[in-house]
Amino acid sequence: MQLSKRMQRLASLVTEENRLADIGTDHGYIPIYLIQQKKIQSALAMDINSGPLSRAKEHIEASGLTTYIETRLSDGLCKLEADEADTVLIAGMGGMLMVSILNGGAHCLDTVKELILQPQSDIQEVRRWLYRHNYRIIVEDIVFEDGKYYPMMKAIHGQDEKFSDEELYYGRTSQQRSKEVLLSCLQKKACDGKKIQEILQKNGQEHSVRMKELKKDEKRIRRFVKKLTEPSSVVSKKEEMS
Repeated sequence: MQLSKRMQRLASLVTEENRLADIGTDHGYIPIYLIQQKKIQSALAMDINSGPLSRAKEHIEASGLTTYIETRLSDGLCKLEADEADTVLIAGMGGMLMVSILNGGAHCLDTVKELILQPQSDIQEVRRWLYRHNYRIIVEDIVFEDGKYYPMMKAIHGQDEKFSDEELYYGRTSQQRSKEVLLSCLQKKACDGKKIQEILQKNGQEHSVRMKELKKDEKRIRRFVKKLTEPSSVVSKKEEMS
């Protein structure tokens, strides 16, 4: 099984020998890959839609892995029982939907050892949820693929330190594995924000709520980049973006 760079990085965050629950599994590629690599014991490939789940089942059967991977129709974590999984993976969806799924997992998450999350938006709300529910982020990572940036994180049970405003949006520099990629992402975000500000000014919207948000984010990025590029924070080896 050949994975995309994004999925490969997500798979690398899963602790060996764990039992995986892949929420929103789509084609089931990550569970198949991890079983083939003999990295995990077993997996639950779960999805709210029967169509993607049927495709995942076909791929699992074609790979001869039905003994190790079970497919299950489920709205988020609803059908996951307590002590069925050590790792929960939720990726490729908006942050608010992810928070909603996590809120629906009170019946099973206490027995889950780690969460691997890759929100496509509202990442600050995911970090806020983790902090409020006594999870500690131990790894932050980001991948650049096909012209897009994909931030992801790994969290375990335990009280975390309170986030600063910029950490809530962009993570802690000490936990970031791919600092050069994150720096590139923030530089692009700052550049895009400047362009939008120019458009708003031309349209007489320099005092709009959107303009205030952009200026606030500009300052937030500036503070974070300063932390990220301090000598103690800079990585010794430049990560590849390709």
